[in-house]
Amino acid sequence: MRVFITGSSDGIGQAAAKVLAQQGHKVTLHARSPERAKQAHAAVPDAEGVLIGDISTTAGSKELADKANKAGPWDTVVHNAALGLSATDTTTEDGIKSTFAVNSLAPYVLTALMEKPKKLLYLTSSLHMGGDDSLKDIAWMNRRWQPSQAYNDSKLQNIMLANYVARAWPDVQSASLDPGWVQTKLGGGGAPGTTAAPAKAIADYVAGSGSLVGDKTGVYFNPQGPRTPHKAATDMGKQDEYVRICEQLSGVSITK
Repeated sequence: MRVFITGSSDGIGQAAAKVLAQQGHKVTLHARSPERAKQAHAAVPDAEGVLIGDISTTAGSKELADKANKAGPWDTVVHNAALGLSATDTTTEDGIKSTFAVNSLAPYVLTALMEKPKKLLYLTSSLHMGGDDSLKDIAWMNRRWQPSQAYNDSKLQNIMLANYVARAWPDVQSASLDPGWVQTKLGGGGAPGTTAAPAKAIADYVAGSGSLVGDKTGVYFNPQGPRTPHKAATDMGKQDEYVRICEQLSGVSITK
């Protein structure tokens, strides 16, 4: 299998890349800079390569999508890149907050512009349960900045996107994974779990092995199995509204 994992220079993305490479899959990493790309390839020397792209802007996401299409085709694309709860109040050149730009809008743009893989996986969090399902000012252009709320919102939006794609593209398996609270730069050193369990869950999903998801699409799961997400994540009207907003903000459309 040929697999592309965003945000795989460290953390869960890198751990999953190591497992997949050890299993014989052809893995391509992603890093936001040449320096981090070197570090990523050194950590996963069996990887086919590293695509470099700063996905904090729409232009950067478009450039990465172009690079990914030239390096493809892909059997699975894992949207793992994310900013965490401690992200600072940074506004991108697009005029939107960086947490929404990286966590939510980038996976949308990449999904829309990359050639369809056989499988898509979006990394989310159980904290999506605290996400705001009103979808008002999702880019944080006007409301007062709250980093934890921005993170929770973005994780809810990831599941909305995964479920929208599952409906729009019946020929592509699309799912969302809550990796749990694990010891990463994002999760912190005090987290109770390690990257081993989510890395295995990602590898099983890629290979189509195990009983977590099987061949089902539109599934939200964690390393223990399927779970029930926030009710808004399964609301088709909310999914459609979210995708319309992303289209307006990015100028990029998902074709059905």
